[in-house]
Amino acid sequence: MHLYISDKFCISFIKSGKFMRLCELRQKEVINTCTCRSLGCPVDLEFDRKTGAITALIVPGPGKFCFFPGRESEYIIPWCCICQIGDDIILVEVKEEKCFHKDHLL
Repeated sequence: MHLYISDKFCISFIKSGKFMRLCELRQKEVINTCTCRSLGCPVDLEFDRKTGAITALIVPGPGKFCFFPGRESEYIIPWCCICQIGDDIILVEVKEEKCFHKDHLL
């Protein structure tokens, strides 16, 4: 299930014992530690419908703008691949080709 993020809608969650609002998370840049490359800023989260647990962080694909719904491609980064959430960045360890999904929302 996808939850589209807007400035008006914020939820709280815990990562590494720290409470954080979803609207704070979307302002952080996602950096892949495997390639030392920026993937962009998160625009969405994926949840498990039964447990309510966050399962993935969603970042628009290359050349896409984060504020347009119906993106043609995106990175779906499993929550377990997040190494660290800092003040300004989110460090992830992923193989980009495995988490890149083209036409995922179409």
